Amino acid sequence: MTREELLTRLAGLRQAPVGHKRMPHKPLLLLWLFGQFAASGSSAVSYEQAEEPVSGLINDFGPPVASPAAARQRAAMPFVHLERELWDLRDARHNELGPNSPERRAWLLQRGAAGRLRPAVERLLAHPGTLAAATRLLLDKHFTPTLAELICAAVDLDVAALDVADSTGAVRPIPLRQRRRGFAEEVLRAYAYQCAMCGFDGALGRHPVAIEAAHVRWHSQHGPDEVANALALCALHHALFDLGVLGITEERRIRVSALYVARNQAGQAVDALAGQPLLTPRPRQPAVDVMHISWHHLQVFKRYHTEPA
Repeated sequence: MTREELLTRLAGLRQAPVGHKRMPHKPLLLLWLFGQFAASGSSAVSYEQAEEPVSGLINDFGPPVASPAAARQRAAMPFVHLERELWDLRDARHNELGPNSPERRAWLLQRGAAGRLRPAVERLLAHPGTLAAATRLLLDKHFTPTLAELICAAVDLDVAALDVADSTGAVRPIPLRQRRRGFAEEVLRAYAYQCAMCGFDGALGRHPVAIEAAHVRWHSQHGPDEVANALALCALHHALFDLGVLGITEERRIRVSALYVARNQAGQAVDALAGQPLLTPRPRQPAVDVMHISWHHLQVFKRYHTEPA
């Protein structure tokens, strides 16, 4: 396997949406394995070791799940179904476990299931430039820039340090869909350089600061670079929106997740946004399309397990 072949296979991970929901399970398992490999030089791990941290990543950065029991074992699906060109999965007796094995925690634990990235994959990832390129590819293809930094911190991956360690520049990235030039400026102008949720309009001299163009349906999930799929948000509310702490109703009012908890006045200011109307864009500029609002509510916004979609 070459570097280009590895990146192509990572770009083509098979994902079967369940109920039209995005499925970032395999990318998150891989990113966690990359972090383990960067720290120890080995990606070998048992399901028992991986279940809690990988399930936590999927709960934090994936769509909501139906029940607390399902939330505890979300790592089972990617642990079983990760492509065998990349992943070697075996039981305690070293027998291979195929991709048709049950994705059930009890079954995996009973058999002492353990996996490891293939030796050819590990050899390639030992090159810092390849590891950095593979990490960026998964982050760019499945998440938002706001979440990328949070995910790297969660899996202990320092992509900037990997770039410094790589002096060859030999890894060619897989081309991804580029954001349309001028999109961010159009969104900021449409909202008069103010946060559509809190009204923050800070500037350093003549230059706005900490105001960002946020996709409602993520760019990585085929969201269009249009004002009707965007909001101008301050950096804080952009992060909370991408994490699913904040959402939008079809009436274009602000939702706050019931799972959000804050103990002091600054944190409770987020709760105070609940039910408040979004800032209306300037004349002749479209409001956020309900179709994109619905996508965000189903795919990103964090709800209680018993809360209806």
